Amino acid sequence: MIEVSGLVKHFGKFVAVDGLDLRVPAGAITGFLGPNGSGKSTVIRVLLGLLRYDAGTVRVFGGEPRRDAVQIHRRLAYVPGDVALWPQLTGGECIDLLLSVRGVADSASTRRDELIERFALDPTKKTDAYSKGNRQKVAIIAALAAPCDLLLLDEPTSGLDPVMTRMFIEEVRARAEDGAAVLMSSHLLAEVEQLCTTVTLIAEGRTVQAGTLDQLRHLRRSRVVATVPAAARQRLAATDWVHDLQTAPVRQARIEARFTVDADHLGRVAGLLADLAPRTLSIEPPSLEELFLHTYSAAAR
Repeated sequence: MIEVSGLVKHFGKFVAVDGLDLRVPAGAITGFLGPNGSGKSTVIRVLLGLLRYDAGTVRVFGGEPRRDAVQIHRRLAYVPGDVALWPQLTGGECIDLLLSVRGVADSASTRRDELIERFALDPTKKTDAYSKGNRQKVAIIAALAAPCDLLLLDEPTSGLDPVMTRMFIEEVRARAEDGAAVLMSSHLLAEVEQLCTTVTLIAEGRTVQAGTLDQLRHLRRSRVVATVPAAARQRLAATDWVHDLQTAPVRQARIEARFTVDADHLGRVAGLLADLAPRTLSIEPPSLEELFLHTYSAAAR
């Protein structure tokens, strides 16, 4: 659905995007992550055809975003992170206007009503009386009420409470299961980890890592916590592939051992711990936040 190769965008002498690559296939929810100023919103505006780019190749549904804007926009929906609405209109009128521009107002009316109820939006209020979260709901409902093949979401849950965020995640996941592609930028790493099937990490306008979460987790070690006999500490400390070992005493001559291990050595850890007869055991893969921080510290170096 989206194919970007070597994208470059300048604002004067400032290089906002510097050779970025991005792919979003049908049915995939791709998390688009990077610190403030890394170029995420600029890339999304290029995909929408709102900005010209200086070099590289950008294709959305096989078309060029500015040249083929009309055909492309018939098949996508966009939710920005800071929604501006017409203050003299009600929320319901704004939704109807946005749907009518796309030519689907009548066919989407039932879905519109379902989403208004689900997101607990009062459509009769003027938008100048809305909170940020309610303005965000208007854009989300307008995007989800009509059928589309691509969702471009730039910090879409900004201002939503946890309950509404969960509703949003469920709706986006259902849309992807129906075959739509989703590109979502977010600072909420737990949200991305819960929702996204693939992740692209960017820094200073460049792609630094891309792949599924399972593919990226090789970059960091899993965390192991086990309650083992106190005598096992020496054996753990002498094992080359046990890292960051910390121990604390517990009852009955046992210790709680905490350490990290590379993915390639998880099988060895399982065998070692089986010999130590642990009372409790947990092995957790690295979180997206750890991958995020690790990737950017490596990029900075």
